[in-house]
Amino acid sequence: MTDSEILRKDELEIRLHNEKKLIHEGALKDENPLDFSEGFRQLCEACRKGDLKVCQEKISEGVNINARDSYDYTPLILASLCGHFEVAQLLLESGALCERDTFQGERCLYNALNDRIRNLLLKYDYSKSTDPLQPFAAHVLSLLTRDHPVTWDIVVTDGEESLFLHKFILSARSPYFQKKLAAAPDSTSWKLPSTLPPAAFAAAIRYIYLGDSPRELRAGPGTGFTESEVVAGVDRIGRHLEIPNLLDIVLESGDRRLAPQRRTDELARGRDQFESWFENNIIRHKVVVETAKANDVKWDRSNGIFADVLLRADELPGEAKSTVQAQESRTSFIPVGPRGGSSADQNNHAAPKQMSVLYPVHRAMLLRSEFFNAMFSSAFKEAQVTEHLNIISVDCSPEVLEIVLRFFYTEKADFPLDIAVDVLFAADLLFIEKLKTKAAVLISSLGSANMSQAQASKTRPVRQNGQKTDDKVDEDGIDIYEIIRAGWLTRVQRLEEFGARYLAYRLEEHVDTEEFAELIQESAGRIQKRQETDSIELLDDIRFYLSERFRLRFDDAGLAEMIEENEPKNWFPPETQQTGDQAAVTEDMANLNIPSEQAKPEEVLPADLNPTADHVAIIRTLDGAIVEDEFDQDAMNYEILLDKLDRLLERLNLDA
Repeated sequence: MTDSEILRKDELEIRLHNEKKLIHEGALKDENPLDFSEGFRQLCEACRKGDLKVCQEKISEGVNINARDSYDYTPLILASLCGHFEVAQLLLESGALCERDTFQGERCLYNALNDRIRNLLLKYDYSKSTDPLQPFAAHVLSLLTRDHPVTWDIVVTDGEESLFLHKFILSARSPYFQKKLAAAPDSTSWKLPSTLPPAAFAAAIRYIYLGDSPRELRAGPGTGFTESEVVAGVDRIGRHLEIPNLLDIVLESGDRRLAPQRRTDELARGRDQFESWFENNIIRHKVVVETAKANDVKWDRSNGIFADVLLRADELPGEAKSTVQAQESRTSFIPVGPRGGSSADQNNHAAPKQMSVLYPVHRAMLLRSEFFNAMFSSAFKEAQVTEHLNIISVDCSPEVLEIVLRFFYTEKADFPLDIAVDVLFAADLLFIEKLKTKAAVLISSLGSANMSQAQASKTRPVRQNGQKTDDKVDEDGIDIYEIIRAGWLTRVQRLEEFGARYLAYRLEEHVDTEEFAELIQESAGRIQKRQETDSIELLDDIRFYLSERFRLRFDDAGLAEMIEENEPKNWFPPETQQTGDQAAVTEDMANLNIPSEQAKPEEVLPADLNPTADHVAIIRTLDGAIVEDEFDQDAMNYEILLDKLDRLLERLNLDA
């Protein structure tokens, strides 16, 4: 029966029963397992509230974002159901599954709160909802067929065909090759036994290079081997190369459910093996040397870790300090620009020698960067093969370069917020779009905290009994001006939007500062041949998010409904004349001399119950005017902030 045929109900029940049995036995992995851990509970709670910062922290901790809670809700379903667009986008970019024709996928799609989130889910449908390790695996597999630039260092022949392979990949993925190449690192060729089917060895090599298993093995007439001989050869070479599950992977390649899951597990295992190789060889053998002597380092091309190039990163001025001083000066602030110490410190203490770090790496992995791909494919000096390894300087700190290299070798990009901007600039320099996106997501997620009107109200200057309380503290610890400039320089729209939204929700803190005026001036200057009618992009975005900030405030409070409920109900429309009976009733009521509400004597309340007592908070706007409630305060503050923006434009002689 083909996959296109419609299954009868009994056949469908049998298939579902078999799948559940395989899941129970552990042979098949549940894509959405139940998770009762505290970390997953906190992630689900953050998805309900729309807390980007907590979501990013839990994802970085390794919480399974595709698990489900006791109510069968996944984090993505909660984010889409509650209408948190940014959280849903973060989950999708982090590998959350949204697949059509599955129960959870359809549930997530049809429970989306609005069309914006639904369109986001459809955009990721299913073209981008893939294994996050797939780009890494695709690059490693492409090395088998890449002929320029040359990166291979060993040739394996089977009599007619030759395979050009890489020693470090063979050593990382196969314990047999690791021991064999450790004993003979200078080997450049290897010949297969004539009794081994070439198709069996080709299947093993595709597995080592993170490729998927072939659906059909080359066997039968013309190959010299029957299908059973090829299968036996796969089993034999799997045991020889110490890859025990190779035969199962090949045999299960045609299974609709088992094959994708098996491949996901094998990609994760392969990534872990590359990470272990990276730690035990590249990081372990890095060289720390004085910057003045860095170019004098000689590293033979024939080496035990099969490196073919050295990457150099110099410590930035002021980084050569003791570990204690470095820990004391380290904060959560995002540093941008030089980190040099003061001249007084340099005069009082002997200037420490600047150090450089050299990393022995492989061109094959550096080709993931378009920068290195162009360098090694050209006639530059760095592309030439010499007796000693070429040293290539990278304009970043050793800490940042190590993060970049870890991304090349493992697809992992975990780094703290305080160096996220440095990683962003390094990724932009080396044309690594995926790493640049990861850095932007980290900054906009961890740096946003919880940008809601409730949080924004905490930054407003509040007056109690006429006294101003100074609560204007930047709890996020970020320099938003430098982040916006970094977004402009690296052409990352996400950071520009994040910066505008950040400023809009804290505008009263920034609108009167010179730094804010300079930023608006820079934004206006980014338009070449600016005309008077041209808008200022940053200012337009701030106005948009400012409107969103106060609109959400009113929507959350239900102000429109409250106004409708408090309106007096007119039993008789003003344009309607009273009938005779109604007039008579009104006259009789007047003759009863019943005192009206206005005629009642005013009750004198005790001082502790008097609403005008001094201890009651007086609500004031940003300009000091007294208002009745917070709704009037927000409405007037909105107009005040817009007026301040207009006056700022007049002061800068700008028209937007």
